[in-house]
Amino acid sequence: MYLEIDFSSDEAYYQQLCNQIILGIATSQFTDGQVLPSVRQLADDIGINMHTVNKAYSVLKQEGFVKVDRRKGAVISVDVNKQRAMDTIRKSMEPLIAEAICRDLSRSDMHRLVDEVCDEFAGYVSDEGRYTPPGKQPEAKRKSPCREQNTVEKDETDE
Repeated sequence: MYLEIDFSSDEAYYQQLCNQIILGIATSQFTDGQVLPSVRQLADDIGINMHTVNKAYSVLKQEGFVKVDRRKGAVISVDVNKQRAMDTIRKSMEPLIAEAICRDLSRSDMHRLVDEVCDEFAGYVSDEGRYTPPGKQPEAKRKSPCREQNTVEKDETDE
């Protein structure tokens, strides 16, 4: 799979790399055990900073898509259950994305929607990435899934 950056996109470069690698895994263009280009090589090939590639690899490692080996570098390492989940989610998303395209939504509109939904669920996901339904979280750990609105209460003494 050829990795490239859309320099005109609003999406962060590291996120573009992550998405392309995850897509490559989902479409079997990257397979378990396959070695990704070194940070330096990939940065040179696509014309971005090495730190950006390093961040992408770190995110992919944190999300369980790659392992970092001292000798080999970043290696595709997908949990079989995660791969099955990705396949299932992909099949569910295809009709939604097709509908979004028919309704003239741009790619950035779709990304924004996904980000908003993820942000709503973020309050219910632990640091380990596990979902905890509302009402089941310890009181100290609860976060509101709704965005806070800035409201100013009028002080009656100001009148």
